[in-house]
Amino acid sequence: MFRTQRAAIARLFWSLLGERGARGIRKIATTRLRRAPMYEIEMESDAAPTRRPTVRCDRRMEIRGAFLACGSLAEPARGYHLEFVPPSSESAARLAALLRADGHLPRLGARKGRELLYFKDVDAIVAVLSAIGAYGAVLHLEDVRALKETKNRIHRLVNTEAANVDRAASAAAAQRESIAFIADAYGLRNLSKPLREVAELRLRHPTETLSELGARCQPPVKKSTVNGRIATLLRLARRLQGAGAALSASAADRSR
Repeated sequence: MFRTQRAAIARLFWSLLGERGARGIRKIATTRLRRAPMYEIEMESDAAPTRRPTVRCDRRMEIRGAFLACGSLAEPARGYHLEFVPPSSESAARLAALLRADGHLPRLGARKGRELLYFKDVDAIVAVLSAIGAYGAVLHLEDVRALKETKNRIHRLVNTEAANVDRAASAAAAQRESIAFIADAYGLRNLSKPLREVAELRLRHPTETLSELGARCQPPVKKSTVNGRIATLLRLARRLQGAGAALSASAADRSR
């Protein structure tokens, strides 16, 4: 049985059947899809093809017909999904063989007792649609994919920038704490001029980057130079903290 909602398609199919379509076209009222009528043509049992086509254009013609008869494509904005739900297991096996012969590898599944073939990879879906001539759907799919990839790229850049800002803020806060400890335990005036300059700049400008601190130095220095001076200050703070802990432990022992 051949069914379609387009009268022109029904007339074309009936003319192609020739004598096998002598029973004519039957119009059936429906309650689905805006109550559009259905046109039905009954075929003889030998009207359907039996041998699998070996020529590429014939294979793709049958795959195209299978898509029109039992295929569906999900709205790309909701996800990539192309599936075929053939009416029988024999039809499913035939369609799977045709797709594989044309270079497409469908996944197999079942729904409500019926076998189905489906694709989830967007590149595989584009390849199938291009093979059957659905170029309008391919263009729409590529537009949606380009929009999704652009949004994802923007989100990744924003997240990366936010993470970098958080790391820089945490590092700057730790540097200021160490420099403040050095100022209390050792005194900034006892530092060499380059170290004292960087320490004072970090205390006065807690949110600036190392490059910005380097530009404020007299004369200006590179980011790597500022990073090296900061590392020296952090090592000095750790030594002072270790020495302070040792003195505290020694005092506690003497008090006992």
